[in-house]
Amino acid sequence: MTGVKRVRRVRWAAGSAVALALLVAGVATVASAREGGSGADRAAAAPRTPAVESADAGFARDMAVHHQQAVEMSFIVRDRTKDEEVRRLAYDIANTQANQRGMLLGWLDLWELPKVAAGQEPMGWMAAGHAGHSMKGMDGMKGMGTGYRAHDGSLMPGMATRTELNRLRSASGRAAEVLYLRLMTAHHKGGVDMARGCAGLCTVPAEKRLARGMVEAQQSELDAMAQMLAARGAGPRS
Repeated sequence: MTGVKRVRRVRWAAGSAVALALLVAGVATVASAREGGSGADRAAAAPRTPAVESADAGFARDMAVHHQQAVEMSFIVRDRTKDEEVRRLAYDIANTQANQRGMLLGWLDLWELPKVAAGQEPMGWMAAGHAGHSMKGMDGMKGMGTGYRAHDGSLMPGMATRTELNRLRSASGRAAEVLYLRLMTAHHKGGVDMARGCAGLCTVPAEKRLARGMVEAQQSELDAMAQMLAARGAGPRS
């Protein structure tokens, strides 16, 4: 089984689990709202809305931005190479991350929270969350949200700069494939760390499950991209 096929199987399983979780959560919420009983009982049963500075809201905002760049890079490389393996991977990443981005933005709408929080730095929710949580099992998150300096359009760890995106737009063939795989490898590593952060700090069950699914699927894609780079005589960017 090829790396891309393994990625598709993992992504399908993770996506199905998330969709089922969201369906169950929605049914439970509607059922709770329709139940009889006093107003106090209904208030106690109502789901808690995350605060604007919470890990749940911060992850939804930041990952939506992070995903948008992955979608952009994937569409760029599809126009810059005829290699079917890379084009299939790019299509899968663009499709999956566009769908997940829609879910994250939908949650923010549901919670009536802003998609851009004034005065809050990207990844700040991770630093704030660490103050009251153990770092055990979260080694890859050390330093996240505590000093990353945005530059040249790169707002969070792993994000490509405007200069790198312009290089991708001007490259073609093998050069475009290698650059895309290198940029997406770094991008996924940043995304995996962020998703692990939500898995440990977020409180909304469906969002935590989505984050865990992201970790599994993107780690599988990282393995596949490493093989694809090796096949082209290249490795991750230094």
